[in-house]
Amino acid sequence: MFINFLKKKSTQGYNLIQNFTFTIVKNIKKLEELVPQVRRDILRMVHGVNSGHPGGSLGCAEFFVVLFFHVMNSKNQFSMDGEHEDLFFLSNGHISPVYYSVLARNGFFEISELSTFRKINSRLQGHPTTHEGLPGVRISSGSLGQGLSVAIGACLSKKLNGDKSIVYSLHGDGELQEGQNWEAIMYAGSKKVDNLISTIDYNKQQIDGSTEDVLSLGNLKKKLESFNWIVFEVDDGNNISNIIEVMDIAKKETKKQKPIAILLHTIMGNGVDFMMHTHAWHGKAPNDEELKNALSQNKETHGDY
Repeated sequence: MFINFLKKKSTQGYNLIQNFTFTIVKNIKKLEELVPQVRRDILRMVHGVNSGHPGGSLGCAEFFVVLFFHVMNSKNQFSMDGEHEDLFFLSNGHISPVYYSVLARNGFFEISELSTFRKINSRLQGHPTTHEGLPGVRISSGSLGQGLSVAIGACLSKKLNGDKSIVYSLHGDGELQEGQNWEAIMYAGSKKVDNLISTIDYNKQQIDGSTEDVLSLGNLKKKLESFNWIVFEVDDGNNISNIIEVMDIAKKETKKQKPIAILLHTIMGNGVDFMMHTHAWHGKAPNDEELKNALSQNKETHGDY
């Protein structure tokens, strides 16, 4: 109705809305085109060394693409200090393949370096490290439960320095069984750390089975809200448009005296039919035949490394 009204009153205004809508759709399509390439990178990296964690990496491909290519404001030149730019901390470091793929595709380092994943003297270790100076990585992660504490520290530092940027973090749902998370969650809510957006990869799977069977998280939304967090929940967390929408809304809700959590319901192994909906591929590499099958389901869109 609003667009029809503009069309009658102002052809110019209508054209502006048309152009704006076209730009949004075009950008979404570009992001969607990148996702299968990221999946290919993940699969080929893990297969190349017969080691790694493809399940969670595949489940978060859409999130990483949106975060690094749509959401975050970051500088062209990487610096560890990250002053006056948005920061990201990966807490569940075992999903490093998707992290490395998106960093490389975003220009942090050469795409060809993906071929060194998990090899001796590589900067692309199985869990991200900082001692080799890999651009884009600010903390070593993989020992679960620590990332939120680091992200909060970065948030407080930005506040002290008058830096208005946002700090983002990602956590596994099984990772929330670690007690340090809840100390950090309590602190962030109590101290009004409102420049923080923490996303939880809510795929309900972990290395030993479903999170419900291993150690139920209960009503996670109500728990986080009780700690004074703003909580958004996305039922289809592998949908690019849904991720864009919730991240854009979350950004607008920062600086309102509360930290923000996003419960992103994803599918472990998403994009590869035989890896989906199971914990079996948490830390298992595909063999030659399985790789061929998996790659056939994901078109090469930006060139393999």
